Amino acid sequence: MIIDAIPLTLSDVGTGVPALLLHGGGGPASVAPFVPLLAERLGARVLTPTHPGFAGTERPDELTTVRQLAELYARLLDELDLDDVTVVGNSIGGWVAQELALLGSPRVGRVVLVDSVGVEVAGHPVADFFALTFPELAELSYHDPERFRIDPDALPPEARAVLAANRAALAVYAGAGMTDPTLLARLRDVSVPTLVVWGEDDRIADPVYGRALADAIPGAELRVLPRTGHLPQLETPDVLADVVAEHVAAHPAPAAR
Repeated sequence: MIIDAIPLTLSDVGTGVPALLLHGGGGPASVAPFVPLLAERLGARVLTPTHPGFAGTERPDELTTVRQLAELYARLLDELDLDDVTVVGNSIGGWVAQELALLGSPRVGRVVLVDSVGVEVAGHPVADFFALTFPELAELSYHDPERFRIDPDALPPEARAVLAANRAALAVYAGAGMTDPTLLARLRDVSVPTLVVWGEDDRIADPVYGRALADAIPGAELRVLPRTGHLPQLETPDVLADVVAEHVAAHPAPAAR
């Protein structure tokens, strides 16, 4: 679909209450297996946009920041006339979700930040993604890296092109440090119910980083998942779906309270 002249690739699965699922640097494939589970567990219509530039999609030259992605998705919710949306974002998708919450869109009902990058936490830097090989990235991303390790050289050319496109798009939006030094202080203005979910074995951004993120958001709750790394939607999807469903149930739409 087209939003303000920007082509947007959008997966739309299920029926019911709306949820917006925002992927991280691994692209839409890093959340795709989780979509049907989330739709079933929430009784939800799950919308999963591909951030322009990822997975080989078109990215307009002027679209370069996480804040602009958040504004794009706020307009998407307006275009689709959706209300009481649950926004779930992993990694850089969580950063987009933070900025979307800060926009104050009345269409956002609650937010779930899953091992989200974006903030700066003294003494707990985000791993230097762009300096890591794929085996090194797997080692830092998972409780059990052997389940998810890939050899890019063994992939077909089309798959290698997708990996390269994802890395290039991530560099544009997130920059080398994967953080915004102004974000942590700005999060005091978030007013929607927020759940921060963290894998206890995340070594891309450690659980202390997650605690700092939760502490910066008024009323936010932190849930640490055992035997889980940076990508709970792949490593412990049932546990993640459960905690998201609990958050939604604990913060119903105003008319349902």
